[in-house]
Amino acid sequence: MSDEAEEGKGTTEGSESAVRRDRFSGGPAREFLSSMGADRRIFEADLAVDRAHTAMLAEEGVIDAESAGAILAALDDVENEGYDALPGGEDVHEAIETAVIDRVGAEGGKMHTARSRNDEVAACIRYRVRADLLAALDSVLVARAELAELAEREADTVMPGYTHLQPAQPVTVGHWALSYEGALARDTERLLDAYDRTNRSPLGAAAFGGTTFDIDRERTAELLGFDSVVRNSMDASSARDFLLETVSALATHATHLSGLAEDVVVFANKGLVELDDDYASTSSIMPQKKNPDTLELVRSTAGDAAAGLNGLFTTLKGLPRAYNRDLQNATSHAWKALDDVPEATEVAAGALATAEWPAAELEKAAGEGFATATGVADLLAAHGLPFRTAHEIVALAAERMDGEAADVATIDEATYEVTGDRLEELVPIEAVEEALDPAASAASRDSYGGPAPEEVRDAAADALDAVEGHEADVEARRDALGDASERLDAAAAEIRGN
Repeated sequence: MSDEAEEGKGTTEGSESAVRRDRFSGGPAREFLSSMGADRRIFEADLAVDRAHTAMLAEEGVIDAESAGAILAALDDVENEGYDALPGGEDVHEAIETAVIDRVGAEGGKMHTARSRNDEVAACIRYRVRADLLAALDSVLVARAELAELAEREADTVMPGYTHLQPAQPVTVGHWALSYEGALARDTERLLDAYDRTNRSPLGAAAFGGTTFDIDRERTAELLGFDSVVRNSMDASSARDFLLETVSALATHATHLSGLAEDVVVFANKGLVELDDDYASTSSIMPQKKNPDTLELVRSTAGDAAAGLNGLFTTLKGLPRAYNRDLQNATSHAWKALDDVPEATEVAAGALATAEWPAAELEKAAGEGFATATGVADLLAAHGLPFRTAHEIVALAAERMDGEAADVATIDEATYEVTGDRLEELVPIEAVEEALDPAASAASRDSYGGPAPEEVRDAAADALDAVEGHEADVEARRDALGDASERLDAAAAEIRGN
């Protein structure tokens, strides 16, 4: 993936290009410079880019149809034989070009006319990243659907809600699940945005300074399914901000997964969720253990993704325009995140889909630590007391309870000490008893987005509708790529037919 010797015009003679490269191909640094070990990932992308560029050159009359047809046929052979059959080279681009020249002779070098490996590799990376982004989006959408369906199933299941890991207010499992669905919905939007900015063609920028040949950059973009062209040739060949955006979106998503995984690990520790055996393991010497290992690895994925983002930022920071060989090492950070984060997403979704939520244990835990205190204070405020006075009453009652179960008598005494009135003079005792019940407490908070079961069901239904909408967005992009592939096949077939 090194800079080309030419400034953008290219050469129609592959043998001359090979000689020029051979001058710098020996010595102990050759293996250090080579990217062949990592280039397997963009093998198919490079073949598509070669086909589109060759077809465009023939359509524009830059190279003759006979040479273009021979090149396209040779590229088919290279694809059929596979990556492992490529000759050695500095990178996959050189190796494919060499393989084509081996088959058709020096005329094969015409496919490199009017381009550089700089714009070529930039196009290949974008081509592959966009496919990987669609796969990542698939995994996120599955996880969102699992969360929404979990919310529907467990809309009535009361559980403790925490702040600072302390029991805070009773909520429902459904409400908890939707809190993560909402975060993953934003992750979906970020990944779609990253896709759209990735899906812009740099091809035709050459080394960085454009070309003297009469090429059609919009045509190669069309054949490859890119939505548009990165216009400035210097920007096109050197820009990798689309990688930053991609890895940033993945790291953000991994951070949400990490929080979800941490919650499940804590819940499992408290007996508030039972993971399926497929998502747990035991100890090598302690047979009673059931460890949430898969979720712990999901949790750690965020660290790797964040490290990759930092590595990418550090590699790109301060690079001068235009192409620099540092960019060869930048891409690996994106590949790792594109592999690891979707896998973690799939595991998290599977764990949630198969977990059991013990209702009795959850409701019992939801009432511990006077978690219904806020509901009692709200009730007093609703009957005319200033909220701060109500807060003082409930705080005094909580102090008197000292961790024991909440009771009306203690609240009554606290009310009398603060206001001089008995509790029953301010609010019906039945209403207080109901406010102390965890299930009733959760159900009473039926504001938009709250934990009340009916609100959770409505929100879960809306979330599933949103998932369907985003699935359609992903499929539209995938269909557009399929249409482009058909256009490229048709263009190549027409040239070979001539």
